[in-house]
Amino acid sequence: MIHPYVTGYAEKLALKAGETQRFMISAEGVTAVDVQIVRLIHGDENPAGPGFIEHEVDASCNAPVSVVHQFTQAGSYAEVPDPALKIRLEHGFTVYAFIWPTTPDKGPQGVITQCSSAEMRGFGLAISSRGRLALWLGDGANYAEIEADKPLVAKLWYFVAASFDPLSGTVSLYQAPVINAYNSLLSPIVPLDHPTYVTTRITTRPAALQRPLLFAGFHDRGTHGDCVGGLYNGKIDRAGLQARALTRTELDALRGGSEPPPDGRLARWDTAAGYTDTGIGDRIIDTGPHGLHGRGINRPVRAMTGYNWRGRNDCFRLNSAEYGGIYFNDDAIIDCSWQPSVEWQIPIDLKSGVYAARLRGSDVEDYLTFFVRPAQPTAKVAMLMPTASYLAYANERFVLDAPGVQVLTGHPLVLHDQDYLLHAHPEWGRSSYDHHSDGAGVCYSSYRRPIMGLRPKARMASTGVPWQFAADMSIVYWLEQTGIAYDVITDEDLHYGGLAAIKPYQVVLNGTHSEYYSEKMLDATETYLAEGGRVMYLGANGYYWVVAFRDEEPWCMEIRKLDSGSRAWQAAPGEYYMATTGEKGGIWRNRGRPPQKLMGVGFTSEGMDESMPYRKLPDATNPTVAWVFEGVTNEVFGDTGLGLNGAAGIELDRYDLGWGTPPNTWLLATSEGHSDHYPHVGEEVMFNYPGLGGTQDFQIRADLTLFGTTNGGAVFATGSISWGQALPINADIARITANVLQRFLDETPI
Repeated sequence: MIHPYVTGYAEKLALKAGETQRFMISAEGVTAVDVQIVRLIHGDENPAGPGFIEHEVDASCNAPVSVVHQFTQAGSYAEVPDPALKIRLEHGFTVYAFIWPTTPDKGPQGVITQCSSAEMRGFGLAISSRGRLALWLGDGANYAEIEADKPLVAKLWYFVAASFDPLSGTVSLYQAPVINAYNSLLSPIVPLDHPTYVTTRITTRPAALQRPLLFAGFHDRGTHGDCVGGLYNGKIDRAGLQARALTRTELDALRGGSEPPPDGRLARWDTAAGYTDTGIGDRIIDTGPHGLHGRGINRPVRAMTGYNWRGRNDCFRLNSAEYGGIYFNDDAIIDCSWQPSVEWQIPIDLKSGVYAARLRGSDVEDYLTFFVRPAQPTAKVAMLMPTASYLAYANERFVLDAPGVQVLTGHPLVLHDQDYLLHAHPEWGRSSYDHHSDGAGVCYSSYRRPIMGLRPKARMASTGVPWQFAADMSIVYWLEQTGIAYDVITDEDLHYGGLAAIKPYQVVLNGTHSEYYSEKMLDATETYLAEGGRVMYLGANGYYWVVAFRDEEPWCMEIRKLDSGSRAWQAAPGEYYMATTGEKGGIWRNRGRPPQKLMGVGFTSEGMDESMPYRKLPDATNPTVAWVFEGVTNEVFGDTGLGLNGAAGIELDRYDLGWGTPPNTWLLATSEGHSDHYPHVGEEVMFNYPGLGGTQDFQIRADLTLFGTTNGGAVFATGSISWGQALPINADIARITANVLQRFLDETPI
């Protein structure tokens, strides 16, 4: 039984008034929905707050729309077009590759194929349903599978090949390990019986298939039509295709790293070719005579170690020849590639803000969120929506796939419809906090897919409160209540626009959890502050992880989690540098840019059982900064909020001169009373010992700080994620924030 739903995504997450937006919609159990553009004001439906608030917008696209189910091709693979039909196999062939399979036992998987299971044509170097190297041959009526006699072992490097001689009908399968002390899960000392060379004779002759050759899958057909099936998990390194059957001696030479024989060479894909100092793209270069170059689909992961990695170099920039590994995953998704259902020409005079296409049908509803900046800046204040962090958490699957999450948060799970829907649709992808089906960390995230957390009413099941986007809507609501004019901009605008994106504004407010930052974003923010700009950092655990974007693909972000920081996975040795830009991943403090240097505070703890209040410190009464607390008489404040019942909680930042907090920083207030569900962050724990929780460690706190920068700039930081969610209902928190905003709008130096 199909549970009816409608969902979709906006083609662009961030755009300018006057541009065109398109919405990709898919549904099951319904055939039509009403589309209504709305401006979003507040999302949290908690009855203690203002509730859900939207304003309908008169838009040309508001209308009933027919909807259908749209298929998503999940899984990363590569296509090699052959329009000139250079791949001719009538005189025999050999197909070979270096492989590092991660799930050889999961079922049939294509390695290097040009075959169709539906048409029963072509050939394929593959892994069989029994986890063995196989050759597939189809003549259009029959399909033959020839297996090796020994299984493949996960996470070991092999050289594999299959040959076919049509004159004799002889098939040969060659499998040999290429394990060294560094490149595989197991050491060469383990007595596994790897090598095999199998020959047999068959009567099947492969019929040509005029479709692209594939890496990591094979052509298939389902109820939705043609697709790629048999998706492979693991790495593929250098591969090739010869137009004759190579001898065992010739295969031994290829295994040793020799070039393939020149006679009959059809293709030789050098997966280590194409690197530059700034990374590598999706193109797989063929150094053979026909230039049969491949193109990765759904972003196969590059900058990965290959079969010949020796452990000395940890970056492709040092020795790219050791980085031929391309990692494929059967559940990767970058672009659902759905057809547009609705198009809207955004009016040039549309008010900047947070918008959505609201979809409603019979018992179904969804919101496709996007952000509109003005055609020209119109206000002195900008609300910077941390869309890079939205991407990092996009479609997090903590609910059912992270068994330790309840221990981490101190809450039982509270499931919502969005959690069930996401679980039913693995093809919509995972977040950077999740793992692929083979256990590899997810290092790419994209907004060209439905993202459950980008819905205004979304709540994180593991904490029971809004998270990221929905939490940031409490700041938007508060801004609306102040009556102060503001524009909405995004991380995407900041990354691609640089300083120009924020320079027109006197004050920039950041969100509750601006955790993920590119170097361009950091550089622009630092220059903005140095030139007199003012930032209100209304969150915590911000400016933390390094991320990267391609110049031409803003919808996809790369992340590499390294051996420091609070992380759900860790990149493998030698794979710490991002394919997108060539930069080292990890946390910014390990590249010399801890958040304290820029914002005055930096990550110290995360908890999520309960939020706590702040207590004023002596600096709060200094006449120079006493204006911050004008109208706030309580020594202890912030004991209510929509984010776990207080203003200081969920994740916390602290003042620390040792990590670069400017020495002219005013330490205005600090939180107190945190439980042992708030442990000290791992990057600061050199040795584990008792006493690192909130009841004993003085560093487990949220610090409220203020400092001035050169040329009259300033930074106000709250040190707490839940501060923003306290704004709608806590008068003291709202008053302090308003005091700071009003003062920051006064051009007098702080």
